[in-house]
This record gives sequence, C-alpha cells and structure tokens, in this order.
Amino acid sequence: MLVSNSHRLRACCALLVLLASAAALSGCASVGDTISPAFADPGKYELWDCKQLEGERKTLAARTADLQKLMDKAQTGVGGAVVSEMAYRNDYVAVQGQKHFAEEAWRKNRCRESVPGAAVAGAPPTPPVVAPAGTSRPQSKSGGAVY
Repeated sequence: MLVSNSHRLRACCALLVLLASAAALSGCASVGDTISPAFADPGKYELWDCKQLEGERKTLAARTADLQKLMDKAQTGVGGAVVSEMAYRNDYVAVQGQKHFAEEAWRKNRCRESVPGAAVAGAPPTPPVVAPAGTSRPQSKSGGAVY
C-alpha cells in the first residue's frame, strides 16, 4: 500500500509540473507575439525600394508559414509543445519582427503589389516566335496559310 501511495504522489506531482510547464509556455507564446519587433533591426528596410520589399515580404510570408507548419507538426508528438517552443519559437518571433518592419516600410513607401504578367516599364518587348526553317507555315482558323 505504501508503494502505491508513493507512486500516485509521483504521478500527481508529474502532472502538476506538466500543467505548470504548459501554462508557462502558453504565456511565452502570447508575450513573444507582442515583442517580436524587438528581435529585428528597425532600420533594415529603410532604403529598400518597392520591388525589393515585395520580394522580401513574399519570402518572409513563406518562412512564417513554414515555421508555423513545423510548430504545428511538433506539437502533435510527445512533449510537442516544449519541442515546438524550444526549436522554432525564436525563429518564428524573429521572422514576425522582420515582417513587421518590412510592412511598415511598404506602407511608408506607398508600395503596391505588382500585377503578375504585366509588362515592366523600360523592359524590352517580347520578340515574336519565329518557326525554324523547313517547317510549315501556321494555318489560320479558316485553313489557309497565314502570310
């Protein structure tokens, strides 16, 4: 009976420690989200133009999504919350800080998203496609050759 009570006491203590750790880590998550700009350089994007910022914003968004997936995956395993916090949270917070300052520079520069496939000002026009010698001429919809 003595061994049984001792075992129950240890199990109860282990459960309390686990719950306290989970509560502490959940507190860290909310604190980390509010202080993320503290882990990034506020002047990094000051001299960047809109084209550079657009690429950086896409890169940071992809990195944030990757880290979030890794954190979510880690949390499915045993002790996952601890692994997630220790392995990925610092990177996640740093990337969030970078995103904050990149977005701030984006707004300050009054940048706008570029339209995919739109011609870039000053870029040479795309040359027409020329069929190699010895191939037949393209046909029009009516069946005749296009000249």
